[in-house]
Amino acid sequence: VQLQASGGGLVQAGGSLRLSCAASGRIFNRYSLGWFRQAPGKEREFVAAIDWNGGRTYYADSVKGRFTISRDNANKNTVYLQMNSLKPDDTAVYYCAADVGSSVSGYSTSYDYWGQGTLVTVSS
Repeated sequence: VQLQASGGGLVQAGGSLRLSCAASGRIFNRYSLGWFRQAPGKEREFVAAIDWNGGRTYYADSVKGRFTISRDNANKNTVYLQMNSLKPDDTAVYYCAADVGSSVSGYSTSYDYWGQGTLVTVSS
C-alpha cells in the first residue's frame, strides 16, 4: 500500500483546509485509516481515524468539532481531513496512515503504512 498526502498549505487562523490522502492497492476498503500530525520539536500525535466503511470515526479532543475525517472507497481510494476553524496550534506536518487490522485506533503503532506528510501552517 502506498499513501500520498496532499492539500497542505498556509492559511490564516479561523480558515479551512482539506487534506487528501490517495491510496494504492486493491483492498483499500478493508483498511482503517488515520491522520496524525507532528509539530516542530514535538512528538507525533493522533488527529483522527475512520474505520473501513466510514461507519466509525474517532477524534483527538483537540480537534473534535473542528475537523472531519471521511473516505471515498468507491471511486477514489482516498481519505480526507476537512479542517475548519484552524488555529496556530494546528501547525504541523500531517501524515495519513493505514491499518490493515481495521481497528479505529489513536496509537501510531497500530498503523502499518504511512504517507510522506503534508505541511499545514496556520498564521495568527
